[in-house]
Amino acid sequence: MATAPEAEIAVEAPVEALRGGELVRRHRLSTRLWHWINAATLGIMLMSGLMIFNAHPRLYWGHYGANRDHAWLELGTPETLAFPGWITIPSYYSLADARIWHFAFAWVLALGLLGYLLRSLWNGHIRRNLHITAAEWKPSHILHDIAQHARLRFPTGRAALKYNVLQKIAYCGVLFGLLPLVILTGLAMSPSLNAGLPWLIDLFGGRQSARSLHFIAMAGLVLFFLVHMAMVLLAGPINEVRSMLTGWYRLPEEKS
Repeated sequence: MATAPEAEIAVEAPVEALRGGELVRRHRLSTRLWHWINAATLGIMLMSGLMIFNAHPRLYWGHYGANRDHAWLELGTPETLAFPGWITIPSYYSLADARIWHFAFAWVLALGLLGYLLRSLWNGHIRRNLHITAAEWKPSHILHDIAQHARLRFPTGRAALKYNVLQKIAYCGVLFGLLPLVILTGLAMSPSLNAGLPWLIDLFGGRQSARSLHFIAMAGLVLFFLVHMAMVLLAGPINEVRSMLTGWYRLPEEKS
């Protein structure tokens, strides 16, 4: 996402004079490709993961967990599935097929995230657009942005080219928190990796703790998706989706 001084503008006007209505290039090709590949990958992994969860719909803390052990979360039984077939991959009960789907796209997720982060470090995207300044960390600044969002008052003109502090917190939380946690806890549950990297399972306090954290991180990603979609709809879905497909974004006009 280009900041105002770097935006490519489809009209002849200085950046400082932007007041809204101008068409600007907002998202790089690498960002757009990763966005859509990641969306499809996470969707497939979520649906196949729900089928895997159906095989034993209980969550525990520690190294061990079985039917007789105390579960902190229980959503169903193998006889009464926690999640229906219309939201799982495959739609019929098959732990083996779900694992094939899940593990195949896990590599797409991990390598895609690594490539995106390296690319974003190289082109300065993280430093320019995701770095949260000291002023933005001030409670008054954060509360102001929360109030503006609650009133559905979104940035206009030149200000719409920059991420606000709530966006930065959300995106950094996903990029550096939830996605790495999903990947690492997934690796910790792999028996083959446990043999070669025994410290990984201990990092999360046991296989069952890793499974619980994997589920919680997944729930966090689903929550982020729902909030993200709500913001897209409220901010103008045609303009927002077009910018993520073509890179071009029409700045919202300033209100007089």
